Amino acid sequence: MSMECGWRPGWKVTKISWQHKCQKILDIMKSEDQEGAKPKNVIIHSLVTSVSLTVLESQNTTMHFVTEFVLLGFPGQREMQNFFFSFILVVYLLTLLGNGIIVCIVKWDKRLHTPMYIFLGNFAFLEIWYISSTIPNMLVNILSETKTISFTGCFLQFYFFFSLRTTECFFLSVMAYDRYLAICRPLHYPSIMTGKLCVILVCVCWVSGFLCYPVPIVLISQLPFCGPNIIDHFVCDPGPLFSLACIPAPSTELICYTFNSLIIFGPFLSILGSYTLVLRAVLRVPSGAGRTKAFSTCGSHLMVVSLFYGTLMVMYVSPTSGNPTGMQKIITLVYSAVTPLLNPLIYSLRNKDMKDALKRVLGLRTNPN
Repeated sequence: MSMECGWRPGWKVTKISWQHKCQKILDIMKSEDQEGAKPKNVIIHSLVTSVSLTVLESQNTTMHFVTEFVLLGFPGQREMQNFFFSFILVVYLLTLLGNGIIVCIVKWDKRLHTPMYIFLGNFAFLEIWYISSTIPNMLVNILSETKTISFTGCFLQFYFFFSLRTTECFFLSVMAYDRYLAICRPLHYPSIMTGKLCVILVCVCWVSGFLCYPVPIVLISQLPFCGPNIIDHFVCDPGPLFSLACIPAPSTELICYTFNSLIIFGPFLSILGSYTLVLRAVLRVPSGAGRTKAFSTCGSHLMVVSLFYGTLMVMYVSPTSGNPTGMQKIITLVYSAVTPLLNPLIYSLRNKDMKDALKRVLGLRTNPN
């Protein structure tokens, strides 16, 4: 009995000996018989024995396993591909520029060496790496004829993309907590949000963000991929990967999606709780000017949270989440490329301290004397 799958490019040939598998089953069944198992086990034992005898007479099975995947991305005519390449490249460069400016301003201007702007500087630095985990490969993919990515490269992209997204969720939660302390407990804020606590929170966000996804990555990478290797997406997403696995893995899917939901909604509930307390405190302020000032303090952060979590909610809650060829790719592009571009604009245009610091830094660089 010889079983052989058709070979395709990007597949690796592996010899699997059925003799060892059947022998293992026989050993288990014999141990059950010795322990006084039910009579039906005798029938199963006989069936397995006859199957194993047939297998032992056959040659080793040959199967083919995927060594690379094909990312279809956004298919279309060459003219459309060229336009899309130019658009994504401009978005990428502007994102690097905008977030890089925020990082430099926070570093160079000592007046911004406060917890709020330290969090913002780390958030901007995170956005640079977040967009870099997908866009460069997408640009190469547009120009490539084969549009392939190696098995290892696919799961590395999967790991960094989702780890950085998780880190972003944690930073948004910590920044909301910082705004809660600044507005609801202004007198105690300096004693609570000390430099030491700020550094600890930053480290916790980075470390915990990168420690969350090794388990899902290992579980998915251990699945056998011996069939089609085409991913109708521009990133290695768990949904298409599960559909390409040769065997169903409902328990692994349940673990991964539960894990993903906890990572998304846990920080979101924390942000919601922080801003509920902020809103309650602001509504108690008697003067309209005081309420306006309090809202302006957290307005930029609220806009970023709404933009980031709005696209995530549409991605994972709406009916379009099951359509990888439609809205799913567009929404993924929005929260992985467009959102990092808009964040520095939101923070710089709505924040007087950032605008003043930018003027000081530019003046210092252009007029050193």
